[in-house]
Amino acid sequence: MKIALLEDDIAFAETIKDWLYEANFEVDLFKTGLDFLRKFPNTHYDLCIFDWSLPDMEGPDVMVSITLRSNKIPPIIFLTGHSEEEDIIRVIDSGADDYIVKPPSRQLLMARINALIRRTSSQNATETIYDFGELKLDAQHRFITLEDEEVKLTDKEFDLALYFLKNEGMLLSRSHLMHVVWGTTSDIETRKVDVHVSHLRSKLKLTPEYGWKLTSIYQQGYRLEHTR
Repeated sequence: MKIALLEDDIAFAETIKDWLYEANFEVDLFKTGLDFLRKFPNTHYDLCIFDWSLPDMEGPDVMVSITLRSNKIPPIIFLTGHSEEEDIIRVIDSGADDYIVKPPSRQLLMARINALIRRTSSQNATETIYDFGELKLDAQHRFITLEDEEVKLTDKEFDLALYFLKNEGMLLSRSHLMHVVWGTTSDIETRKVDVHVSHLRSKLKLTPEYGWKLTSIYQQGYRLEHTR
């Protein structure tokens, strides 16, 4: 079985890799979120282990980004020094399967990994149909309908629409959207977000007369709200 380990502390990562190798797992080690995101679409992983704090982006943003890139997401364990309750709630609510505070014992880590693999191997596929009233989205087949008519979106427009709809009511910064949708940390290209948001507002009729409000918050980002 193959595991992706996303960890920038090399000494700690090598210890974890040794434990996994000795348990007969194959391991790919990544030091940055972007390195992992480049490899992920073309590589099958049975499980991912993510650190929270990385040189280029946060582990929770990496997790959200891969949910937009694929319908078959491997189970994810966060292995991190963040131990506050609100941090744990954040990653679990975002889709993480388990959370282990550093430094773990070898026995604990291996027990959690084996339990998670057993549990997820018997589960059904994740739901891929989302119903937002007049807007309906099929994540597996990547199409969206408005009033039962299919709306043609580009790949990035679809990813952005899915993320906005799944995070209705939340203020999402441009840099955060660049991380999770485009998989980049570039501040220079945040204009891309504005252009795509404009297209979505028009194509999906995200306006008050249709029961939606997609608002630009000055110097902060965007918030999508359902007004009906």
